Amino acid sequence: MNQTALPIILCCSFNSQRDISHPRASDRQTADEIKGSERRSWAGVNMRPCSSVMHLLLRCLRGCGRHSRSRMPRRLRQPVSYIKLIFKSLYFNSLTNSEVVLDCVLEPVFWMVEVVTRWFGMVFVFLVVALTSSVVFIAYFCLLPLVLYTYSPVWMMWHICYGHWNLVMIVFHYYKATNTPPGYPPKIKNDVPFVSFCKKCVIPKPARSHHCGICKTCILKMDHHCPWLNNCVGHYNHRYFFSFCLYLTLGCMYCSISGRYLFIDAYNAIDQFRHMEAEKQGVPVTGIGLLIGIVPSEGVAGKGVQEVSQPPYTYKDRMFHKSVIYMWVLTSTVAVALGALTLWHAVLITRGETSIERHINGKEAKRLAKRGRVYRNPFSYGKLNNWKVFFGVEKRSHWLTRVLLPSGHSPYGDGLTWDIYPLKKDMMPV
Repeated sequence: MNQTALPIILCCSFNSQRDISHPRASDRQTADEIKGSERRSWAGVNMRPCSSVMHLLLRCLRGCGRHSRSRMPRRLRQPVSYIKLIFKSLYFNSLTNSEVVLDCVLEPVFWMVEVVTRWFGMVFVFLVVALTSSVVFIAYFCLLPLVLYTYSPVWMMWHICYGHWNLVMIVFHYYKATNTPPGYPPKIKNDVPFVSFCKKCVIPKPARSHHCGICKTCILKMDHHCPWLNNCVGHYNHRYFFSFCLYLTLGCMYCSISGRYLFIDAYNAIDQFRHMEAEKQGVPVTGIGLLIGIVPSEGVAGKGVQEVSQPPYTYKDRMFHKSVIYMWVLTSTVAVALGALTLWHAVLITRGETSIERHINGKEAKRLAKRGRVYRNPFSYGKLNNWKVFFGVEKRSHWLTRVLLPSGHSPYGDGLTWDIYPLKKDMMPV
């Protein structure tokens, strides 16, 4: 017998028996199951078109996505995928906070600042040399003759001695700050203890060292990268940088204070000359009936009108007054701006920290304050000792020979370790 005919015969016999005899409970249950299976089979038959439609719709969407990908140029695929990865990293990173997101947003700005600072470093150095030289030129050729002819011998000696001392200190410390390497960690394996590992230089980082994105290397005791020096401020040239800022601020204050009366006189002279130039365009006319006004002086020549003679205002006088105004405005502006920067660095030196460490120590202090603890800077040896370590003062005479006079001595330590035990106990009575 054919196997396909067997289910049909069974169904027929089952239906005939169901029609003849009365159904029992088990028969009723079997009948209900058969009806349910028939309903499910019909529902499956009805759902097949729906599933096929959804399948076709998904295939269309996939095809559209593939077509859109194929339409995108190859040059744009990699940047677009990179941007998507950046956004996904912001949302799927468990360590993400507001500072991380802000750093990611400002990363193009940081990159632009690094590129501009790297390429325009020599331009900034040229500006410093040019502006300082211009002030020195005005002081020598405009103000020094005036001092020699008008001041008393005491004031004359004061201006000559202080001015030249200040100029020597500025030039010496600026030259040393720009030409002294800040100090770099060793790139070979050694036994020096380190606190972290630089991912960009792929070398161990000792304490207080940081990576400079402009110099493309790690710097020992890095404070910041100064564009006016075209160099990093680190362990070996930090003293030169601060001394240059200090003496340049003192020099600008000296020029601004001593030249304030010359500035007022020069400004009044230029303003008076402008009024004279305006009056030379015409003279007042009277006695011609109702005609009262300003007419050219040539039109009333020979009519008894006499002009008041004024002393001649020569080109030399004009340039002298403009030079005095330029020097006073420049030195006053630099004194205010650079004075604030110098004061800030003086506060950092007193606390025994750098500009970068100030930010790190502030965050660490806030973190420990939430736990009820107080943060102490491990690199601070006391206010006075911090200044002695910074300037390299070991005895009283060093305040004169190493601070008030040009000195090229090296700082304490090698920038790799910071255990200066004698200074912690204040063994130097200075």
